[in-house]
Amino acid sequence: MPSAETTPLTRPLTCLVTGATGYIGGRLVPELLDAGHRVRVMTRSPERLRDHPWASRVEIVRADAGDADQVATACAGVDVVYYLIHALGSGPEFEATDRHTAEVMARAAREAGVGRLVYLGALEPEGEELSPHLRSRIEVAEILLASGVPTAVLRAAVVLGSGSASFEMLRYLTERLPVMVTPRWVHSRIQPIAVRDVLRYLVGCATLPSSVSRCFDIGGPDVMNYAEMMQRYAAVAGLPRRRILPVPLFSPSLSSHWVGLITPVPAGIARPLVESLRNTVVCREHDIAEYVPDPPGGLLGFDEAVGLAVQRVRDSAVTTRWASASVPGAPSDPLPTDPDWAGGSLYVDERVRRSPASASAMWQVVEGIGGETGWYSFPLAWRVRGALDRLVGGVGLRRGRRDPRRLYVGDALDFWRVEEREEGRLLRLRAEMRVPGLAWLEFHVEHAPDGGSVLRQRATFAPHGLAGHLYWWAVAAFHGIVFGGMVRGITRAAERAVA
Repeated sequence: MPSAETTPLTRPLTCLVTGATGYIGGRLVPELLDAGHRVRVMTRSPERLRDHPWASRVEIVRADAGDADQVATACAGVDVVYYLIHALGSGPEFEATDRHTAEVMARAAREAGVGRLVYLGALEPEGEELSPHLRSRIEVAEILLASGVPTAVLRAAVVLGSGSASFEMLRYLTERLPVMVTPRWVHSRIQPIAVRDVLRYLVGCATLPSSVSRCFDIGGPDVMNYAEMMQRYAAVAGLPRRRILPVPLFSPSLSSHWVGLITPVPAGIARPLVESLRNTVVCREHDIAEYVPDPPGGLLGFDEAVGLAVQRVRDSAVTTRWASASVPGAPSDPLPTDPDWAGGSLYVDERVRRSPASASAMWQVVEGIGGETGWYSFPLAWRVRGALDRLVGGVGLRRGRRDPRRLYVGDALDFWRVEEREEGRLLRLRAEMRVPGLAWLEFHVEHAPDGGSVLRQRATFAPHGLAGHLYWWAVAAFHGIVFGGMVRGITRAAERAVA
């Protein structure tokens, strides 16, 4: 049987992507564009797409998924519809909402002569009572399959990637709790899948033969329970082994409230996800490989997928928010439009100060920081911090700097390392002191319209486990003195230099 990847495209397909402001949709669009397809995006709020790097390459249609006329307009002239809408987090009536919007899309696609529907649903457990979340996903799949339009339903369990609600819940629980009292659902069997592989399957479904209308189970190579997922996440993230204490009477409802206290995942999303964890979600077939073959290196395993997601988040933490947003290079990369609670914990102390000094004068002070010059704030605090670092085996402040006036990428600077430098504009330092996490200090110099300058200073900390959170809050009281004094001291020094 020919595969979707080897069947040549005689013409680009026009693909309608719904749910493009969501996790999967926002990552699927560039994959479809790279595959040579034309893409139309349906959304209630087009303005929410303006920060996506692909926004200028697609046609954007304003439509409410529950409005039959608007959905019909969006479907006109479309070859493939990707239905990635679900009402999770919208309230207790999400099942009724999911049912209605699926029926609207099924009718619109049939009447518009759409060639294929593609839906990302959920794995269906055998012989178990379904959670409302899984029950709704399965019902939507049935509605689309009954539409009369050839439909491919990809059924997945936990999707592994930064920004995925299921993955973020796993991340926060594991990173924040070295000891966990958990319900019985931590022993339910799960077959997670990397977001990279989910997107491969979704793109491949665009060119399925019209005779194919069915469900496909998709999952990665690893089958484990939730407790094992937490332990393996901890190992990949470099955290100590977690202590997990199951409590039989810990109900899914009570669990969802507990998850809401520990993680920033909204309760409306966390509760149905937690309730779904009581079900066994494991693939029963791998028929999708007949049409979309596995990649040469095979599907990503759990450890590799988690490693990519964790590293991508840490890399993105140092990408300056004052420069143009970088275009994500892989599905594991965070997007600028991901929810605020996605991507793991990240603490930021950001300060801005205007000055009559020129931008060049400001840059000279910034580039001359550290070493014999010092850090322009609370010298005693810096000396104490350096001494403490040496006590625990760190480098302390003794390294100083190589050149008193210029810095180069890779230079040591006291207990920092120059990670990025853009002449006259940006200096980013990465901490090499002993801290339970990753830390950066960044300075950005801008020309002000009145001829002066603006100094933007940002300290960023990505905590490592519970110790990292405790460390940040233990020193938070000193930030106003240290970081506030630093931005004031730098601007004063620049002003004195040109006085």
